Amino acid sequence: MVPTGQVAEKQAYEEPRQDHELKSWRCVVFYLCFFGFMAQLRPGESFITPFLLERKFTKEQVTNEIIPMLPYSHLAVLVPVFLLTDYLRYKPVLVLQCLSFVCVWLLLLLGTSVVHMQLMEVFYSVTMAARIAYSSYIFSLVHPSRYQRMASYSRAAVLLGVFISSVLGQALVTVGHISTYTLNCVSLGFILFSLVLSLFLKRPKRSLFFNRSTLARGALPCELDQMHPGPDRPETRKLDRMLGTCRDSFLVRMLSELVENARQPQLRLWCLWWVFNSSGYYLITYYVHVLWRSTDSSLSYNGAVDAASTLLSAITSFSAGFLSIRWTLWSKLVIAGVIAIQASLVFCMFQIRDIWVCYVTFVLFRGAYQFLVPIATFQIASSLSKELCALVFGINTFLATALKTCITLVVSDKRGLGLQVRDQFRIYFIYFLMLSITCFAWAGLDGLRYCQRGRHQPLAQAQELRSPLETSVQAISLQDGDLRGPQPSAPQLLSEDGMEDDRGDLRVEAKA
Repeated sequence: MVPTGQVAEKQAYEEPRQDHELKSWRCVVFYLCFFGFMAQLRPGESFITPFLLERKFTKEQVTNEIIPMLPYSHLAVLVPVFLLTDYLRYKPVLVLQCLSFVCVWLLLLLGTSVVHMQLMEVFYSVTMAARIAYSSYIFSLVHPSRYQRMASYSRAAVLLGVFISSVLGQALVTVGHISTYTLNCVSLGFILFSLVLSLFLKRPKRSLFFNRSTLARGALPCELDQMHPGPDRPETRKLDRMLGTCRDSFLVRMLSELVENARQPQLRLWCLWWVFNSSGYYLITYYVHVLWRSTDSSLSYNGAVDAASTLLSAITSFSAGFLSIRWTLWSKLVIAGVIAIQASLVFCMFQIRDIWVCYVTFVLFRGAYQFLVPIATFQIASSLSKELCALVFGINTFLATALKTCITLVVSDKRGLGLQVRDQFRIYFIYFLMLSITCFAWAGLDGLRYCQRGRHQPLAQAQELRSPLETSVQAISLQDGDLRGPQPSAPQLLSEDGMEDDRGDLRVEAKA
């Protein structure tokens, strides 16, 4: 046994060190959240479409030439930026995002041709692809036990920034009566400040895929071959080692695990929802400002509507965490109902030529989508590891962007049908309507099979009757118990910030 004096000396040495580490990561997280808040302060973003139309660009040019460049370039840069984010360990990509925003607003203010505006959309697509750097950055800074809490902090900072930015933009236009050109100059000032902040971000030492920490203990088969070579020839042993290295590589193991998990019905369902619904959602958000302008050019409450939709999205996302239903049975029906609501709202947008109806329906449309996002995130992430979860979300985003690009090429681009904005919304209504009918039919078939069996399906997991929030807490508690082993019963201790110090590895997705 260690003498009592040595134990006391060791504890006295470790306590100041723990206090220093606690203060250190708190400062880093606070700075990151402050950067996330300031990076969203772009009050002119809600008024980009009115600004372009005031610059003598026609509605046809904006609808059929400028905006279609955004999904095209987003598809082109998505995978490279995703890989560079992990390989360069986040900070350089955040700096690149700020530089791209600077280029966006410089081209917006100084550009005079359609080509300049298309180049502006290319840089804006880089900023969209680089959003993954901010949402992933937090997980490389803190202990897994703090993932859920820190992800909520960083997400709240982004939502607060978007809300304040929209309110500020609307106030400057309505109350201050400043021009959209001046408003974009103010946005450029905020962006330059966020660029300076990004230069002082701490660069993590590890990342999710390329810069991983030491692997789990134990020798891999290829290592065992090196320590205990067999009687084969050197060439054969070298080939076996190469095959073993490939077989045991991190990426190959992840892809193999992904194929196995793809057999889960709930995982497939929510991944399909993510791909198809998010494609339609972003197409609506791309063109809704043009629709508002064509409905009524005298009113411009874009900022107020964006602020209201952001606030409603935050409320619906938060409330979804407390929804307790049997998801294996009711998922398809819930998805079908929400998509049916979205389809009806899109119908009202293009059919009722009233600007206030357009405003209200868009706010409700965005809130309906954001209601299902945390549910889909939990359903996808609940049965996957952190690394595999990131890969699945990356694949879903890529497929959604590819589908969005194909629809844009056919419907919006002048090389395709080149439809006007109101006709495009009619196509989007049919798109959401077909999705809803498909989900209702799918849910009906499941209901028939359920009735034919004449008995309840067994619950796949214990969390089926709990909300995502309750299940997350239970999962972390179980993992905490597995790590500590049998312990005498005692009151649960709180960490120094007053919250339960759970141990776990919970990946929470944070998105706009």
